[in-house]
Parts: sequence; structure tokens; C-alpha cells
Amino acid sequence: MRGGLGDDILFFDIVARSRSLTEAAREFGVSVSAVSKRLAQLEARLGVPLVQRTTRRFTLTPEGDRYAAGAARLAAELEALEDSIAEQHADLRGRLHVRSTIGLGRAHIADLVAEFAARHPLVQIDLELSSAPLNIAGTGFDLDIHVGALPDSRLTATRLCRNQRIVCATPEYIRRHGTPATPSDLEDHNCIVLRENESDYALWRFLAPDGREIATRVAGDLVSNDGDVITRWCLESRGLIMRSRWQVAPLLADGSLIHILPDLATPAADIYAAYSASPALPRRTRALLDHLRRGLQARIPDC
Repeated sequence: MRGGLGDDILFFDIVARSRSLTEAAREFGVSVSAVSKRLAQLEARLGVPLVQRTTRRFTLTPEGDRYAAGAARLAAELEALEDSIAEQHADLRGRLHVRSTIGLGRAHIADLVAEFAARHPLVQIDLELSSAPLNIAGTGFDLDIHVGALPDSRLTATRLCRNQRIVCATPEYIRRHGTPATPSDLEDHNCIVLRENESDYALWRFLAPDGREIATRVAGDLVSNDGDVITRWCLESRGLIMRSRWQVAPLLADGSLIHILPDLATPAADIYAAYSASPALPRRTRALLDHLRRGLQARIPDC
């Protein structure tokens, strides 16, 4: 951690994207006290406090927010310049902070990230799985992998894979209770509901042939916030589920589950990667995006 103007900008860009001084210290490979001292020197040079420190975390002051925004822009431009020069010669290197929803992360993203790291040994990937919604603008994450587009103008979203949610049941459940022929028939069946974030997942949506949306409110005796749990309940023939094709495709292929109402489409629930809008993405980020897109398309039917 040197001390020139350019070094100050790169230093603070990393600090601002970290969740604590401890995390920033790990990024630099130095002690927390060394980072704290370097930050104090920068604040003394600028004559304003940039962060408000607590024992475990810190928050940026208004001046820190402004400096962080400029530092991020300049750091991205510098990295893009170096990438353009080294494009044909240098190996990918650096650190990537990736976030994914839990179910998708366990089923697909973790394997693909590990493959990428094995191919590029100079790249370190920090993968975090979480069910909580996140706006990655202003955080330390480089990519957020999720189902559905994010309506945030500060972010750029790239579709990695097409996906739809479909209704499924086991052959045994269908033998005992019959096959729903229309969305309204679902009201007479035990529907296992996934409770996720603040969305109304008891309202199952379909698309009529003319494009109209058909919404049916379902109910049942089992509700959970865990997709793997409700899938297991369905496999035990306890009821119907509506799950993403990326999760149930293998179960449909081996006959464990049957696609209910296959002639009715459902609203798109595509898999996206979101990242902060910037003039240019680092080469390692672009390479990981390409790897995730190819990997998901190879692993998920009709992707």
C-alpha cells in the first residue's frame, strides 16, 4: 500500500467495496492496523473523514461516498486500460466477489465457479449464497446471479439462461388425485407453496395462448421458504409444486415428476447476472460471465 495519488484512489476503491476494515486487510494481505493507518493518512491529506468506524463495520460519510464513486470509476478505467494492453498475453488474475441465490447457487453456480477457478489459477473467487434480496450497487460484489431482472438503473443485467416456472407432481400423486386440466382445477388440489422474499407465491401465474395472464390462488397444508424442502415434499407425493425448470429438469427427465399443464406457458423467470454499470468490465468478470452462460446452457434443457 503505497502513498501516491493513484495509489490512494485504488486503495480507497477497495476499502469502499469491502464490508469491514478486516475484509479490506485480507484483500491487501496486511494487518487491520496497517489499513486503518493508511486510511487515516488519506483522510488527513484530504482534510475530511471518509468513513465512520465501528468495532465491526464502517459506513461511508457523504464525502466518502463521493470519493468512492470517483475512485470506482477511475479504477475501472485503469483496469480496462491494462486489460486492453494485456488482452493477448496475460493470464486472468485478481479477485471476484460473486453472490447467488441459495438454490441456484447450490445446484449450478457453485460447480461452474469452481470450474472457472480451476481453469484460471490466478483468479480467486469469493462466492456468497443468500436468499435475501440485494442491490449490489455500492457493495463489494462484482456479480449477483438471480432469477428475474432487477429494475435498478444503476445496474446492468445480462441474461445467462432462459427459464420458466412449471407445475409438477409425482405419478403417484396424479394416480390418487387426478391431473389438473386447467389453472382453476389447481384450487381443488393440495399445492405446496414456496414463500420467498415478499412476493405472493401462493398466486400461480400462467399465460393463455392469446398472451393474457391467468392468475390462480392456490393453497395447501405445507408452506416453506426453502425450495429444496418443497421439492422433497412433492417427491413424497404430498402435493403439487411450481418450481423453476433449472431445478426440476432432471426429475422430469427421469420420470420422478410430471409436468402439469404443459400446454400453458408461464411468465419468464430467466436467470440473470447483475453488475454495477461501468464503462468497461474487467476481463476476468467478462470471462466468468461467458463461462456461466455456456455452463448453464449445457446443464439446463431449453436454456
